[in-house]
Amino acid sequence: MKIGFIGVGNMAKAIIIGLIKAGVSGTDILVHSGHLEHYEAFAKQNQLALETSNEEVAKKADVVVLAVKPDIAKQVLTDIKLEVNSADKLVASVVSGLEIAEMQAIIGDWPIMRVMPNVNVEINEGMTALAASGPLTDSPFNIGKNIFEKVGKVMEVSESDFTTFGAIAGSAPAYAYFFIDALSRAGVKYGLTKQAATKIAAQVVNGSAKMVLEADDNPAALIDKVSSPGGTTVAGFLAMEEAGFMTSVVKGIDATIAKEKGE
Repeated sequence: MKIGFIGVGNMAKAIIIGLIKAGVSGTDILVHSGHLEHYEAFAKQNQLALETSNEEVAKKADVVVLAVKPDIAKQVLTDIKLEVNSADKLVASVVSGLEIAEMQAIIGDWPIMRVMPNVNVEINEGMTALAASGPLTDSPFNIGKNIFEKVGKVMEVSESDFTTFGAIAGSAPAYAYFFIDALSRAGVKYGLTKQAATKIAAQVVNGSAKMVLEADDNPAALIDKVSSPGGTTVAGFLAMEEAGFMTSVVKGIDATIAKEKGE
């Protein structure tokens, strides 16, 4: 199966790296974008198939991943319309804000999937939202779903919830990095090296996330399990809450969503 990428920016590169780590051959990944000098070295390094035009990608690929900037997405769809008008060919768009109905208005009632991954797809630990113009259990939608399952977890999400999903899954990796960095700086304050403190903090967050995903308890119940009555964890937890920890997290998501909506 050939997977074509129109647009080879940071997100496309992250997905491609994740697919190759998952066992997809670089020769089965076709790429084209507006400025060859920005991705030629990357393509050659990963043995990707360099195509001469968007139309060539759409013609040769079984799944076409649209990963261009929003301001040119509709023109690109117009350009490849004739090439993707096949019931066996899926267009999977990672373009922010471009809804399925808008894409259908350009290329017609053909298989379309809207995709919102996050940068962790690069290490096969992504969280990706999917919405499609048909059931994900049907081919070729199931093929598209399987592609993104190779680079992490997927979840079918209503298009109306894509903005919220993007704030939590798309932007929040930066907030998680911020939390890890804050923990490590606290460690440095009390004598640890930054390298050691960062490693400790990152592993703690990694393990805690796995615990939330695998445990039957919700996060609040897990907090209770770590918090002994009158203990150090309770003291630290209450101090963070007094400083507005939860409020600051919610306000961060509020601001992310407001920015996305142009408010």
